[in-house]
Amino acid sequence: MTSHRYHQHFTVSWDQLHRDVRALCHNLIERDFVGIAAITRGGLIPAALIARELNVRLIDTVCIKSYEHMDQGGLQVLKGIDHDGEHWLLVDDLVDTGRTARQVREMLPKAHFVTVYAKPEGRPLVDQYLTEVAQDCWIQFPWDLGVAYVEPLVDQVKRKD
Repeated sequence: MTSHRYHQHFTVSWDQLHRDVRALCHNLIERDFVGIAAITRGGLIPAALIARELNVRLIDTVCIKSYEHMDQGGLQVLKGIDHDGEHWLLVDDLVDTGRTARQVREMLPKAHFVTVYAKPEGRPLVDQYLTEVAQDCWIQFPWDLGVAYVEPLVDQVKRKD
């Protein structure tokens, strides 16, 4: 699976991510979680925001490497958790093809699994998500982007002449 499978881009700003996570939390308030398990690295920031909104202090990580920029590589579990996830909230930024989600579901079968964004292939693997995006859409998360100077158009045109 290479970057050729992505035909759309969706850029998420810090403000949009924060609004989306807060909206997701409205559906989680009534539940009583012992702790939160963040899937690194994408789930770290949503998990921190959710922990604040739900006032959860116990946070752990499941560390799995799967993406290399826009290409999905093989899965590598770098750190697991020593329980089955009962009464835990499992958080990731996105469920895409479901490869990572399947692996984590096997590790924490009793956890309540949420993602902020979900693609059709992975959507059935999570218990809750906020926004569905197309399978061929690459999501640009704010932690992967930086602010950069963009030269005014007039200067770009003059330089080409």
